[in-house]
Amino acid sequence: MDITTLGNRYPSLGFAWPRPGVLEIAFGGEKLNAMGPALHRELSRVWRDLEAQEEVRAVLLRGEGGVFSAGGSFALIEEMRASHEALMRVLWEARELVLGPINFPRPVVAAVEGVAVGAGLALVLAADVAVAGKGAKLLDGHLRLGVAAGDHAVLLWPLLVGLAKAKYHLLLNEPLTGEEAERLGLVALAVEDGEVYAKALEVATRLAEGPKEALSLTKHALNGWLRTFVPHFEVSLALEFLGFSGKELEEGLKALKEKRPPKFP
Repeated sequence: MDITTLGNRYPSLGFAWPRPGVLEIAFGGEKLNAMGPALHRELSRVWRDLEAQEEVRAVLLRGEGGVFSAGGSFALIEEMRASHEALMRVLWEARELVLGPINFPRPVVAAVEGVAVGAGLALVLAADVAVAGKGAKLLDGHLRLGVAAGDHAVLLWPLLVGLAKAKYHLLLNEPLTGEEAERLGLVALAVEDGEVYAKALEVATRLAEGPKEALSLTKHALNGWLRTFVPHFEVSLALEFLGFSGKELEEGLKALKEKRPPKFP
């Protein structure tokens, strides 16, 4: 499947070959690259099509305009609240958005600029190597919205930073800079903000030039740690989506729209 075909199948995503074997996936659109229904769906499904593309030796993920992603958009949340069918569809999309990069057999590199929140941060942490700008802002965001920290949080944070730090940042909705995230082990590298893409491309190129089969098998073995905790991930995801019918979400969503701290009942 060539880039043109991929582009037709996934119109919300931009595809390019910045280096031989490195497939770049870029996304943009809404403010701060928030994921509307179409973008969320495509980012969850693209990994299956890419598996069969043997010419893809590494994937580089980035957001357009110097921003990674602010996570799910208001439109996506409103659609979920209006329809049970939409809620269930997005639940399974959210599962695949996290497990897609993890199960993809080749290395995935994320170039993290600006903000990475919610589903955006899920993509970052599900990548094999995350390169963040020192001034980037990383935030889970679920508790601020009034729903449980499902998504990637229960699966990835405790393993990456330890349970104590995971609880602190998830329960208090405490943001991290890219520099702090590197210090804690949440991301692999933190570089100057203007150097993020170049460093991420350098890493992706080195991976694409490496031994394809050995890299794939090593990634698979390492991610056995993550697969061990998939049952916890699925429980947390179900609890998160249960909250989309609750009153706390109503206040969290209203506060976000009004750009004020929430006042939960």
